[in-house]
Amino acid sequence: MDLAREPGLSTQAIRNYEDAGILPAAERTVHGYRTYTPLHARALSAFLALVPGHGHQTATSIMQAVNRGATEDALRLIDESHGQLLDDRRTLQAVEAALRDLAPVPQERGDTFIGPLARRLGIRPATLRKWENAGLIRPRRDPQTGYRIYSAADVRDVRLAHQLRRGGYLLEQIAPLIAQVRSAGGVAPLESTLSDWQARLSARGRAMLKGAADLDAYLCAREP
Repeated sequence: MDLAREPGLSTQAIRNYEDAGILPAAERTVHGYRTYTPLHARALSAFLALVPGHGHQTATSIMQAVNRGATEDALRLIDESHGQLLDDRRTLQAVEAALRDLAPVPQERGDTFIGPLARRLGIRPATLRKWENAGLIRPRRDPQTGYRIYSAADVRDVRLAHQLRRGGYLLEQIAPLIAQVRSAGGVAPLESTLSDWQARLSARGRAMLKGAADLDAYLCAREP
């Protein structure tokens, strides 16, 4: 059976998949040629369907677990991927909520200092200094006094960080978003980015459904 033809893979790729445990071991002819069966075709189909939703490494681990008879391990890996997707969805929702909370607020005018800004948000000045050390905000310094001066863009970044921190997100999770807002020049240009993010999550969820269906067909084919 020529496994490589339909998915457009090389014969070496098929051999590599077998050697990696992605496919079950093939029987050999008397001349040493590998003999692939419909069961191998189902295994290959399952693996290729799992990759878009779970990634190559996790898909490999799932198939290896199935082929060594550790189905529960494979299901646990799938559950972990679904958990990660759910976390990603919650992160997106938190970002969208934080940006919505920013939108109705009038454009900040002028500069402010750390004390008034901290009081406005109900946080301590030490918190703002911590966020600065983490790279979330970058206020300039007064050349004479050394005081931190927060521009309108800095205040926007502080307020966005504040919203996400209230949502339970860590500073290292918030920093990339703040950097993206800063590079985009504000919140509005991120709308298309968030739409693309949502589309990618939806595509990944659909891919997981397809992978689950193909894997279930392979599991059924393996049953006595």
